[in-house]
Order: sequence, then structure tokens, then C-alpha cells
Amino acid sequence: MSPTRIFSTVLFLFLVFAVQESAISIIHFPITGFSLYVAVAISLIASEDHNGSLVMGFLSGIVLDLSPTSNSAFGQWALVFTVIGYIFAVNKESIADLTSSPITFVILVAIGTSAAFLLDLGIGALLGEENGSMNHNLVVSFGNGFWSIIFAPFFLPGLRFARRFSLTSKER
Repeated sequence: MSPTRIFSTVLFLFLVFAVQESAISIIHFPITGFSLYVAVAISLIASEDHNGSLVMGFLSGIVLDLSPTSNSAFGQWALVFTVIGYIFAVNKESIADLTSSPITFVILVAIGTSAAFLLDLGIGALLGEENGSMNHNLVVSFGNGFWSIIFAPFFLPGLRFARRFSLTSKER
């Protein structure tokens, strides 16, 4: 990833983060809340190449760690998204087949958001955080996956266009 693309990506992530914190987080969804930021971050991580997945995972995690509402250790979300970026980078050939079809890409984003929340819970447990009851945490994780399936078809086309627009001629 070029430095200009990294800068524009971080600005875009801050914009999505601001929308998440100021608008989406105040809406009371049935079942549980929805994290637009996590769904967009998983989509961007899945769309990148091998090295880009790791870089995108780390950058999106650092931006989420800056959240004033986050009660986890600083760097925990960076670790979560870097691990997810690593999983995507290692399995890039099979994931590239999944991202080519819109329906499977939406399902991949939903699974990724649920996995991100479960991985955050696991790392938080290793760090000694009190995360509440397991039933509630599973409902939150799978509820986010459900809402990602519902809302991903609305933002994925724009996200793909923005990503294609941000690519340099060497990266295409």
C-alpha cells in the first residue's frame, strides 16, 4: 500500500468511525446493536491483497482503539483486526473466490464481524477483563452478524467503488 493510500484509508476509517459513534450507536436495534465500523473494516480487510490485509487490519484496529466508549485495553482491537487480517492473508486464494460473488461476500462479512467480536471477547478474557455473561456476549456477537447481513448489501457497492478509486495504477 502506498503512503497516500494509507492516509486516505485512515481518513475514510475515521469518517466511518465518526458516523458509527455519532449516529449508528444511538439507534436501538432489536436483538442487539450494529457496528458499521466493524463491518466496513472486515469488508476492507477481505478486499485487500496479502500485505494489504495485514496493514488494513492493523490500521482499522488502531482507529477503533481510539474510541472513547471502548473499555478494553489500548491495542486490543488492533490485535483482533491484525489476527483477522492474517487469517484473510493466509487464505487469500479461497477468500478471493468468496469475495467475487456479492451474496457470499455479505455472508463472509457477517461471519467476520461475529468472529471479530468473539475474538475480542477471547483476548479480553486472557487479559482479565470482566465481559459479562456468555449468553449475552453470544447474542451480541451473532446479532452483529445478523445486522451485517441486513445492511452490508447497502454499503458494499459504494465501498468497492471507493476502494477501486483509491488504488494506484501500480496496485491495479
